[in-house]
Amino acid sequence: MYYCCGISEKGNVRDKNEDSFMINRIIMGGAQLESSANAPFIVAVADGVGGENHGEKASKLCLELLSNIKFGKKTDLRKKIFDIHENIKHYGMTHDGFLNMQTTLCALAVDEFGGAYSVNVGDSRLYRYRFGELRQITTDQSLVQMLYDAGKITGYEKQTHKQRNVILPVIGNLSERPDPDVQEIGGGIENGDVFLLCSDGLSDYVPTDEIEEILAEPLKLIKRIKRLTERAIARGSQDNITVLAVTKDAEP
Repeated sequence: MYYCCGISEKGNVRDKNEDSFMINRIIMGGAQLESSANAPFIVAVADGVGGENHGEKASKLCLELLSNIKFGKKTDLRKKIFDIHENIKHYGMTHDGFLNMQTTLCALAVDEFGGAYSVNVGDSRLYRYRFGELRQITTDQSLVQMLYDAGKITGYEKQTHKQRNVILPVIGNLSERPDPDVQEIGGGIENGDVFLLCSDGLSDYVPTDEIEEILAEPLKLIKRIKRLTERAIARGSQDNITVLAVTKDAEP
């Protein structure tokens, strides 16, 4: 048994919320949700790409299609994500005003044996909080990550670079196919772990040490992730903010 909770906030700047999250096949945007889950399951965060048509529709449709997957250890998640990409492209091409709608996707999948897998397209993130330390599981598919990996910018420059919001092709992109990164997570989910999924409205504004500080507080998990969204807003987040958390066995 796993405990899952999520919150999505429009924030103080954007006119609408283009983020969505999914728990137990329920898709939410601009609200919060708590639920228990039994393996196998998938939870996910999707961030509709600003500046393109109908990012909010792209993020919700992506998660609706993801919710239809009957996930198990033998599921080819990369193929499933490509199928979702093609479906969203087709929807945009056949519905007026929706052409080239795009979204990121970050998901945590747990199979029937308790094995855990990360799925990432874009710059939403999956972290693992264990023994007071937060570790990023996914790797951003972004221009600044490419520059950092090539040794052309420093870690500080990565956080402050003026093009830090430029991402590689994501789901729905008309001209280029995305490259879904699917990885098995060594050790799975242990008792006491908190797996945190979030859009860049959080990760771009709240540093790792502050996330660790809030997750260490003696509060219910739903209240801790609420504190994270509040911290992002206080830090001046210019984006929608979505945070989803998963822990094993019981609500901490």
